[in-house]
Amino acid sequence: MTSEPLLSVRDLRVEFSTSAGVVTAVDGASFDVRRGETVALLGESGSGKSVTAQAMLGIIPKPAGRVTGGSIEYDGRDLLALPATATRELRGREIAMVFQDPLSSLNPVFRVGAQIGEMFRKHRGASRKEARAEALELMRRVGIPAAEKRLDDYPHQFSGGMRQRVMIAMALALSPRLLIADEPTTALDVTVQAQIMDLLARLQDEEGMSLVLITHDLGVVADVADRVVLMYAGRVVEAGPIREVYEHSAHPYTAGLMGSLPAIDGPRERLTPIQGAPPDLLDLPSGCSFRPRCAFASERCADEEPVLLGAPGRPAPHSSACHHAGKVLTDAP
Repeated sequence: MTSEPLLSVRDLRVEFSTSAGVVTAVDGASFDVRRGETVALLGESGSGKSVTAQAMLGIIPKPAGRVTGGSIEYDGRDLLALPATATRELRGREIAMVFQDPLSSLNPVFRVGAQIGEMFRKHRGASRKEARAEALELMRRVGIPAAEKRLDDYPHQFSGGMRQRVMIAMALALSPRLLIADEPTTALDVTVQAQIMDLLARLQDEEGMSLVLITHDLGVVADVADRVVLMYAGRVVEAGPIREVYEHSAHPYTAGLMGSLPAIDGPRERLTPIQGAPPDLLDLPSGCSFRPRCAFASERCADEEPVLLGAPGRPAPHSSACHHAGKVLTDAP
């Protein structure tokens, strides 16, 4: 891993037009992903994680969705300024994505070997025989048992964990430099979740690629990610090295998430859930979006939207968007 960022997102803003009005799904998000680094984008549903990933790949649903501001620089090129043909060339070849639901992402009427092999035929001009051989090697690499026999199976003949492995094989087909995994373990049991995360970590190490993991599950990425970026209501509210953020939370949202997790060691204690519900993106509260659910809220929080600054007394690059970050660090469990 190097200190030079492969991907740099700055002040990204994405809006969607709905029948009820305009929704700002991503509101000024900024973060970096260094070469060879694993970054976890964390947050509950509606926080803007997946939309941020869609913006990176240039697949924001149109005409409802649109990027209204900011930049996304990949290896020195602004992805938002590239023509559509150049973006399509980058997609798959240099930036790939593993989607949340492999069953809906895979074509149900084509055999999995053909779907993996199509990447080589489309992008590298491989023959059917060559593409089939490459697909077989990838299926073996991602740990699909009896890969030779399963090349000609259809997606519905695979378990959820095996379908996710097929999706990972497709994403890795062209050896991308950046892999985005959007909720890669959703709907999988705990054992299979661990297997998929171990697989991603091993493949990243072998390929030397950067990895962005999008999830709402703090535990899934705890042993895999190098850094974490927490999002709430479209904004980045805390970011930093994952152990630093987990152990010294400097935003009440992060502290609330940590406080709602059960501990497998130590005394049994009642969990402390975050009060209230996520905000309506069509009618966000003034100032800090987390204010109505926050025990630390003050008048300043209603009048002034906090910006992402260094966490008081904590080592860089730990940052927090909270007027009372120092008090959160002191008082949070």
